Amino acid sequence: MHEKRSVLVAILLSAAFVSILNQTLLLIAMPPIMEDFKIDANLAQWLTTVYLLTNGILIPITAFLIGRFSNRLLLLVALTLFSVGTLLGAFAPSFTVLLVARVIQASGAGVIMPLMQTILLTMYPKENRGSIMGLAGLVTGFAPAVGPTLSGWILAHLTWRHLFFTVLPVSVIVLTLATIFMKNVTTKKEGQLDGLSIVFSSLGWGGLLYGFSIAGAVGFQSMQVLLPIVVGGIMLVLFICRQLQLPIPMLEFRVFQSTIFSVTTFLSSLVYALMVGTQILLTFYIQNVRQLSALETGLVLLIGALVMGFMSPVTGKIFDKVGGKGLALVGFTSILLGSSILIGLSMNTKLWVLAVLFTMISFGISMIMMPLTTAGMNALPTHLMAHATAMNSTLRMVGGALVTALLVTIMSTVTANQQQMGVADAMLNGIRSAFIATTILSFIGLLLSLYLRKEPNVS
Repeated sequence: MHEKRSVLVAILLSAAFVSILNQTLLLIAMPPIMEDFKIDANLAQWLTTVYLLTNGILIPITAFLIGRFSNRLLLLVALTLFSVGTLLGAFAPSFTVLLVARVIQASGAGVIMPLMQTILLTMYPKENRGSIMGLAGLVTGFAPAVGPTLSGWILAHLTWRHLFFTVLPVSVIVLTLATIFMKNVTTKKEGQLDGLSIVFSSLGWGGLLYGFSIAGAVGFQSMQVLLPIVVGGIMLVLFICRQLQLPIPMLEFRVFQSTIFSVTTFLSSLVYALMVGTQILLTFYIQNVRQLSALETGLVLLIGALVMGFMSPVTGKIFDKVGGKGLALVGFTSILLGSSILIGLSMNTKLWVLAVLFTMISFGISMIMMPLTTAGMNALPTHLMAHATAMNSTLRMVGGALVTALLVTIMSTVTANQQQMGVADAMLNGIRSAFIATTILSFIGLLLSLYLRKEPNVS
């Protein structure tokens, strides 16, 4: 039984790794894609935005899908969609086809993450969940940060199409293994697909994600940002009201009746947002202020990624023994220290110093993200697991988009107001101001960690 379980875990982690890696691979490939298809940056940005939107629309529906269909069928369909999208992206003759390929990829990837978490949490008892979610953290922490390094190396030697060719064989191998070995572990429940809920959910989460994801580029005061955020907010309220009225809701918002789940979900979303935000700010600093290469950016982030990846299983084991409160306090203190030192960035800060500070922040993130997610799940009964993982994944994405938009807006506003200093100096001041914001956010996280229970909830 133990061996069979290990095979299932390996398949699920591999599926999650390839889907997360794929998100970050294209981030620094925009310039060659723009050149190939003769498009501007605003249009190219849709490759990232459309991926985020498709994920945001699909993830809230995964709770229903996990209840309605077997986990084996769902995983095979998700991996097939992902592989087909990757193949189409590799041979895309036009930008439109590449955009369609990203939507197909995201349709698969959006299901994989919450599905992986639900299956893992269902297979293991509460006292062992920290360790197994720590392994999941190795994947979710390592994949996004190794993406830019790998991407930088590939782009230095080959073309952007090879980014898809790199992902494709891995995706096909995982699909083949899943077809042979994957078993059903989740139980099917009665559920009905509510059309109105899907409309409200898609427009609600989609509107918020779209608004926040472009806010950094065009500013929060733009109608292009305000309209989707307002419409998204209204639709989300309607979606929540609808779920509370339905006898069998598509997404169960009553999970927030648990204080532990609410606090841990907020904190794990905050820490994910700080991770993404710090990576983006350091990328701007290294490439735009210092005029260094994408590969150098990747190498600065790589050590932090390795630390985050390798620490996750360790923190998972610690969580199983002592619970999440101590880990969260140590983690947020480490992030707070790293962020506060980054406020002092200068034109000649050594790259190794950046690497050390990002490693300090990454160490803190590894202490928090998966342990607190697990603590939140442990506070809920097993039948709510699919709803809880879908909620956690969705809020993490929305939080990431919101905080990134906030940081980029702060950076852009300060840069625009100080243009007389010269572009590089103005941008440096903008990045410093954004790091003041990350420091404040990590301090809020530290204060909220004090409200966590000391003992893990293993009732």
